[in-house]
Amino acid sequence: MIEIGYNNKMQILRECPNGLMLNGEDLGEILMPKRYVTPDMKVGSEVEAFVYTDSEDRLVAITDVPVAHVGQFAWLECVQTSKVGAFLDWGLEKDLLLPFSEQKDKPSVGRKYFVYIYLDQTTNRIVCSQRLNKFLDPRDPKYYHGERVEIFIHQRTELGYKVIVDNSHWGMIYNSEMFREVHSGEYTYGYVNKIREDNRIDVMLEKSSAKLVDSTEEIIYKKLQDNGGSLPYSDKSSPDDIQRVFGISKKVFKKAIGGLYKQHLIVIEDNGIRIAK
Repeated sequence: MIEIGYNNKMQILRECPNGLMLNGEDLGEILMPKRYVTPDMKVGSEVEAFVYTDSEDRLVAITDVPVAHVGQFAWLECVQTSKVGAFLDWGLEKDLLLPFSEQKDKPSVGRKYFVYIYLDQTTNRIVCSQRLNKFLDPRDPKYYHGERVEIFIHQRTELGYKVIVDNSHWGMIYNSEMFREVHSGEYTYGYVNKIREDNRIDVMLEKSSAKLVDSTEEIIYKKLQDNGGSLPYSDKSSPDDIQRVFGISKKVFKKAIGGLYKQHLIVIEDNGIRIAK
């Protein structure tokens, strides 16, 4: 499926005076303007390109890559204001529109702003919004301690860095967890420390796999004790069952029970695990 606002692999259908026509599937034929065409692009072959609307509201495919795509947050500089809104530089020839209705404060040329990039379903135009909260997931976050997540670095505060976790929930990296330098507008990875009562997520920048497995070993052993010394789960259990019961991936579970076994604390059987006597 070819999607507006993303990189897509598309087949070259034919040449035309203005460039190449690509197979946009449900979107129809999409023009790749001549300035993006290279000698190795042949009819019948595939090309990877970013799809969006040009200044004439035509769908086009280009080989330039924007700072961020649809469905992502970004920190972008305002380069122009007009009667329809502000325009932000996102690395493409056509600047990104921030409509008046999506502004929280009046943008000024030369300043950067945090925005969410989305597709206006009515016009098929890619636009952005400063009203970040309406694009976050209102449901309670479901993560386990040590889970690896993608984080968008929002802004510095007295406590640390405010972040957005997996494009879905607000989080915080406290100063005590800042083991390396990060920058506003950066996408990187972190690890869940805990979920607070307000459903915001405390994030760590670094979390060794050894520490993760050690903490998981404690959780599993405690569950064994609470369940009379045995549990009907082993390395043959389904990933869904492991996630549901322990809140961890099967990979982490297997490492943890392997560690407990090597310490002669548990016995691993076909139908489960039990505390060693």
